[in-house]
Amino acid sequence: MPADDSRAGPFRWQNRHPARHCFAPALTPTTILLHQKSRVLELGFADGSAIRLPYEFLRVYSPSAEVRGHGPGQETLQAGKRDVTISELEPIGHYAVRPKFSDGHDTGIYSWEYLQELGLHQDEMWQRYLDRLAAAGASRDPA
Repeated sequence: MPADDSRAGPFRWQNRHPARHCFAPALTPTTILLHQKSRVLELGFADGSAIRLPYEFLRVYSPSAEVRGHGPGQETLQAGKRDVTISELEPIGHYAVRPKFSDGHDTGIYSWEYLQELGLHQDEMWQRYLDRLAAAGASRDPA
């Protein structure tokens, strides 16, 4: 993490309450940081591990019906999201967050489990996204 981006952006959330749902405590982040300069969401966990997810990656893999559709094959390719930012992050109970993106998208509810899945498979998912963009003749850059 660059020195000029080592501090949290305007948002820092500490989870001081244990999860009251079926998720294992290890799945619940203890800190959530929005790094506005690098446009990265960072989740910190009690064991010292962290997941860093770029805003663009989160936006193009939003769990919303607008992006995923209502079934297999109904996904909508999200192009032009390179410069997207997160202006707000709303906690949803003790199990998720809902980011408000600068392009107006705010319907995706990202569970801790889904965010960890994104972190685990980030490299292959990102490459799949880039391949889909190329196949569609689309760009990450805004129109």
